[in-house]
Amino acid sequence: MQQTALTDKNSVPRNAINVAVIPMRSPFRYAGGKTWLIPYIRLWLNRKRAALKELIEPFAGGGIVSLTAVFEKLVSRATMVERDEDVAAVWQIILSNDAKWLANRITSFEVTEESVKAIFEKESVSTRERAFVAILKNRVNRGGILAPGAGLLKFGENGKGLLSRWYPQTLKKRILAIALVKDKIDFIEGDGLKVMEENANREDVMFFIDPPYTKAGRRLYKYSEIDHPAIFELAARCAGDFLMTYDDASEIRSLAKRCNFEVKTVAMKSTHHEKKTELLIGRTLDWLQSFV
Repeated sequence: MQQTALTDKNSVPRNAINVAVIPMRSPFRYAGGKTWLIPYIRLWLNRKRAALKELIEPFAGGGIVSLTAVFEKLVSRATMVERDEDVAAVWQIILSNDAKWLANRITSFEVTEESVKAIFEKESVSTRERAFVAILKNRVNRGGILAPGAGLLKFGENGKGLLSRWYPQTLKKRILAIALVKDKIDFIEGDGLKVMEENANREDVMFFIDPPYTKAGRRLYKYSEIDHPAIFELAARCAGDFLMTYDDASEIRSLAKRCNFEVKTVAMKSTHHEKKTELLIGRTLDWLQSFV
């Protein structure tokens, strides 16, 4: 793994996490996905594992953190919250008795430009179909973007076009694997901040907070308008521990400073070997010393 030099005194001097070596458990592909964060999540959750009853993810998206926590038995339960109706439909189907239907719908669908456009032109009248269309869009749109205005892949990887990210058998395996642990996952379609508020007094939960970022959120997500100060104020009132991830923006650093939260810069490396840095924010991040 290639070294990444970070000179900021508040950085974690660690090799960039290569997402290619992390187990892929989510059926979604997200430009803002958190696969790169999984080694940090493991360490963070293990700190309070004995007292931890539940992980709550108020902005679930692709759900990789909750899924990993459950699959690796880092928590006994996870609650995923998502406001986007299309993403919510996918989780509702996978975590119900319809997971096998969705898996088979994916493997039986032949992806062509004509078939994809025909599906997108139809109005999804059932949660099942809405879930399938959401997965399809996520896989054939540029960057996996589900927000309105996203365009289809043209050339894709190695000139494969729409088939570049369409792995039906892999998606089927992931969906059916999640269905096997569905009894350990609760899903709520709605406002993540409301769920945080409802659980703010609990000491036996930990919150993983990954809201739409200040810079790219509007381009990537349907519900990108977020009250960032409210998130910080609520996190400060939570009895349970929390971990936030954010883009490195002056607004976010100011909010963290106001709440006396610790901030660290961490490196990640995408599957295309592109190096990036993001912020980890918490009451205390002393556990990150294990990465030094």
